[in-house]
Amino acid sequence: MKFRFVGTGDSAQTPCFGCDCQACARARVITSLRHGPCSAEFWVNDNRYLLDAGRMDLVESCERERPAAIFLTHYHADHVQGLLHLRWGLGERIPVFGPKDSHGCADLYRNPGILDFRAGLKPFQPMHLDGMTVTPVPLLHSKPTLGYCLDDGGVRLAYLTDTLGLPQETERFLREWVPDVVVMDATYPASHLAPRNHNSLPMAIQIIERLGCPRAFLTHMSHELVADLLCDPGQLPPHVQLARDDEEIWLSMSLGTSKSVCFESRIAQDGPRC
Repeated sequence: MKFRFVGTGDSAQTPCFGCDCQACARARVITSLRHGPCSAEFWVNDNRYLLDAGRMDLVESCERERPAAIFLTHYHADHVQGLLHLRWGLGERIPVFGPKDSHGCADLYRNPGILDFRAGLKPFQPMHLDGMTVTPVPLLHSKPTLGYCLDDGGVRLAYLTDTLGLPQETERFLREWVPDVVVMDATYPASHLAPRNHNSLPMAIQIIERLGCPRAFLTHMSHELVADLLCDPGQLPPHVQLARDDEEIWLSMSLGTSKSVCFESRIAQDGPRC
């Protein structure tokens, strides 16, 4: 499985406008340490699929490699704003899947252009791509929101962003499904005592531990969280790490009698995609 983090920040992003915290000051100087709108992508038999579309350079990205389809977690602007431009393009229509949401975002439903918005996905009902099964799972957020469980027949990855904890039925499903990798929303630092709509760092780690996942990445990170971890990196367990924009990971099964996942990661050198 080839998977790429396109954006790993929250809606304020890092650097955050007007902020001079350590994380924001560092990201203004070292652009590879920036965290853009949360989004990702994966490939199935050389076909590219997007997970959310919040990057404002979406049109440029799709000109380089047209997506076979787009999976949306939800319709908040920082996850779909790139579609407002992409829709006016030309060529074949691009299927867009997501949760059932009668409001959507802005006028995307009324003026979809080349975007083909499909009926809302049903939670826990698998969608079979050519070589990949994608299972949507409900999350806890301020709008109807889905996470996506990717299974290529050997490796399983759960993408769970924009959620405050997990619904019981989703956590029960994940315990039985047994992901090899979890990508988890961790927006707030531990000092944030009353999180809303998103996990704090301790909440994210607790979920990862309950699922028993051997490897996890944190995404949808605020600049406050990044700054806090710069001061105290020991808050992260060894098997949990911060995702980075443009980081590509390859996951495959190792040879042997017991299940083991081979992992390789690198930062892409050809600029941001979304």
